Amino acid sequence: MESLAPNIFTRNMQETIAFYKVLGFEVTMSVPENTQEDLVWAMMQNGNVTMMFQTLESLGETLPDISRNDGGSLLLYVNLKNIRSFYESVKDKVKLLSGLDVTFYGATEFSILDNNNYVLTFAEHE
Repeated sequence: MESLAPNIFTRNMQETIAFYKVLGFEVTMSVPENTQEDLVWAMMQNGNVTMMFQTLESLGETLPDISRNDGGSLLLYVNLKNIRSFYESVKDKVKLLSGLDVTFYGATEFSILDNNNYVLTFAEHE
């Protein structure tokens, strides 16, 4: 195995793209290409972290067993450097679930809720 890129379902692609741009992500690919309208899938990247977002309707016939509630029981854990400056740059623009804290295992972390009700925990192992 070489990498993992979650494909997260979204009800509103434009809101999701805007939310993740606040976190420093940029769109690298989309379907359809070369447009911001009526997107059914988008790949976004920030450094070595890749996230994909897709409308549930776009997979309805291909994978009919997929079901989803907003957020589900998924927590995405993102390692990064310079967590304190990243925290300062986003803390007033997102819904914080927990502020900067040092865990029992030595990581500095904070958690937010994205616009699709997924929990993102950012961590730096100093």
